[in-house]
Amino acid sequence: MKNLHNALQLKQLYLLKQMGYAYTDLAPSELEMEAADLPDSLEALGQIVTGCHLCELSKHRHKTVFGEGNPRADVMFVGEGPGATEDSTGRPFVGRAGELLTKMIENVLLIPRSEVYIANIVKCRPPGNRVPTESEAFTCRPYLLKQIEMIQPRIIVTLGATAYRYLTNDTSPISRVRGNTIQARNYTLIPTFHPSYLLRNPSARKMAFGDLKTIKELMDSHPNRNRGS
Repeated sequence: MKNLHNALQLKQLYLLKQMGYAYTDLAPSELEMEAADLPDSLEALGQIVTGCHLCELSKHRHKTVFGEGNPRADVMFVGEGPGATEDSTGRPFVGRAGELLTKMIENVLLIPRSEVYIANIVKCRPPGNRVPTESEAFTCRPYLLKQIEMIQPRIIVTLGATAYRYLTNDTSPISRVRGNTIQARNYTLIPTFHPSYLLRNPSARKMAFGDLKTIKELMDSHPNRNRGS
């Protein structure tokens, strides 16, 4: 049944292409890929992302931003999407927000940035750094879910409302849920503010650093499993 659904979906996309459409605004549930259908290798998945043209964001990007870090990290950070610096380098969180995130990781969690894994909900920069649309986020989300499946982090930290929403399907304001520990099937999720928000609102940094302390306590209560890099 699943193969039949995929074949019919592919047929519909080819039909749209023959009619002159380069992109489609199908509802997320109609277009979303299953993470299980993607390769079981970060390298192979990254190659697929590099050649992805499933949504409008691919028209404007310079580089895709797949993610980076320890492929067996115990802690994974998930942001919203690449900014201008990330779009030009192909690396996540390397602009001003990335510098702040690095300081938070190294000064509060007391581990090198290279020991965590960092990715985003969408792998291409939304024009003008706007929030990704539902269609863009749900089209790209299977890539992130597959990354999570392969990395198997014990803790996932969502940075900002968009990352939290598209990993939990919860639209609660980030100010209400930040710092909470949410138990998922295979990991604990802790939402906090996006570093870009902290740059614009320095008064919120104290709360964010408090969230990082909660993460550090959770890390200390379950020592690193020494899974290697």
